[in-house]
Amino acid sequence: MTTMTDARPRIFVAGHRGMVGSAIVRALAARGNAEIVVRTHAELDLCDQQQVQAFFASERIDQVYLAAARVGGIHANNTYPAEFIHQNLAIATHVIHAAWQHGVQHLLFLGSSCIYPRLATQPIREDALLTGALEPTNAPYALAKIAGIMLCDSYNRQYGTDFRCAMPTNLYGPGDNYHPENSHVIPGLLRRFHDATSLGTSHVSVWGTGRPLREFLHVDDLASACLHLMALPRDDYRQAAKHGFLNVGSDDEVSIAALASLVAEATGYPGTIGFDPSRPDGTPRKRLDCQAIASTGWRPRVALREGLQETYRRAVADGRLAAQPLASAA
Repeated sequence: MTTMTDARPRIFVAGHRGMVGSAIVRALAARGNAEIVVRTHAELDLCDQQQVQAFFASERIDQVYLAAARVGGIHANNTYPAEFIHQNLAIATHVIHAAWQHGVQHLLFLGSSCIYPRLATQPIREDALLTGALEPTNAPYALAKIAGIMLCDSYNRQYGTDFRCAMPTNLYGPGDNYHPENSHVIPGLLRRFHDATSLGTSHVSVWGTGRPLREFLHVDDLASACLHLMALPRDDYRQAAKHGFLNVGSDDEVSIAALASLVAEATGYPGTIGFDPSRPDGTPRKRLDCQAIASTGWRPRVALREGLQETYRRAVADGRLAAQPLASAA
């Protein structure tokens, strides 16, 4: 098997068609010193243990970026809780176990900031994990991601593997999901304001009160953080990741109301913005403490305003915001 110091390790990016996986593939391709291995869902169902075992047995994988996941916003998490916990648990369990069985020493598991308690002290440090109740709207997804962290830690302790974990904040950027009901907040708002601008609608109503505070990170910044973390010497990573994982964020936050204004600006929407307090807000505030990853030398580079404008331009150019009924947008 290839070692970390060899010129072209075989790197499996699980979930390469998703926003995070595709960003990691772009970053690896730009670096140019790896053989990138990808499979579509039709070619490899990560929820099927036998398929995962057969894949690792035949492909001689050296490194894994585990970015595959069932993801969505508040509406999707509330509507499909069984799928969110089952599929994400299955993906983590099957891939991490097979990676160990077939000699993969280097794996990066991608989690989410929703692993933390709903009312965690802000900004949220890594040691806040499991210190309080989760946000009910995404608890099934969060529990699956917590299990992934524990899997990596357990295999590291028992078998000496080098499985690492990154917990990103709320993400946006190229390749996002703009489904009118199952998207996250930024693509959902981009969809709403784009449709309103296209249809000449004079008023857009946003879910919730607009008061919750959120932190957002461009997905290309996350990809750079992932490659950075995988390249760290083991002792340096362990010294920074004292709790088995590292937060990855932008070290900035914005209210949903202010975010809506920035999205309106990016899309050229000229109308008014209102808020619907009958809809859930979710966690009132969620900002990550990123001192640990900063201590390793990594910093984000994409500012939110510029990132939103570029994300919108690319979504329009790629046809991801083709007309859909505004009334069904969440």
